[in-house]
Amino acid sequence: MTAPTDLPYRRVLLKLSGEALMGDMDYGIDPAMIGRLAREIAAVRERGVEIALVVGGGNIFRGAGLAAAGMDRVTGDQMGMLATVINALAMQDALERLDVFCRVMSAIPIHQVCEEYIRRRAVRHLEKGRVVVFAAGTGNPYFTTDSAAALRASEINADIMLKATKVDGVYDADPVTHPEARRFDRVTYDEALARKLGVMDATAIVMCRDNNIPLRIFNIYEPGNLGRVVSGEDIGTLVVRS
Repeated sequence: MTAPTDLPYRRVLLKLSGEALMGDMDYGIDPAMIGRLAREIAAVRERGVEIALVVGGGNIFRGAGLAAAGMDRVTGDQMGMLATVINALAMQDALERLDVFCRVMSAIPIHQVCEEYIRRRAVRHLEKGRVVVFAAGTGNPYFTTDSAAALRASEINADIMLKATKVDGVYDADPVTHPEARRFDRVTYDEALARKLGVMDATAIVMCRDNNIPLRIFNIYEPGNLGRVVSGEDIGTLVVRS
């Protein structure tokens, strides 16, 4: 790991959806996709950037979906949290196969397979150049992994939160069903909330706004985009206070 030079960010929080790990599959984890993501994360770390991750669990289990079908919401959300632990362990394995030191820290204590989340320990891991993967969301039901990512970004004093998605930014309408939809290069948190742009859930947006953490939404399916974003390239949509 080399020391950062002219890079704009010293510490970043990367939010990966569980769906991002599926690649072209319909379910589960695509080894080729998680391998590529691990290589891009390793390359960012090698440039001297401290990087932490929050990974969703939608490729395995989505608690809100089953809750809508009648399952107890708390039980469903707890199952979803455990799915994020599975994904975090898979990401740890992919990074360690590249000789990258990585720690999984879970909001739900599972001492046999990963560390319990402790903020000071997480920051120390980052300072030592280790990649940290935060799992199990916030440890509480009713909170999304977007909210967990915003919380962790605030706790570790991240310079920016990066939300990796399958689209290339934030639009004023769904670009799949509305080809004429306009993409924003830059938008404020308050505008995203007022116009319900679907950047993240409202709790996550407010947390980033109140802690003055810039948010960039970009397409992770385009190889090399993570490195470009960390280099300061104007990719996707930047969400800021004003």
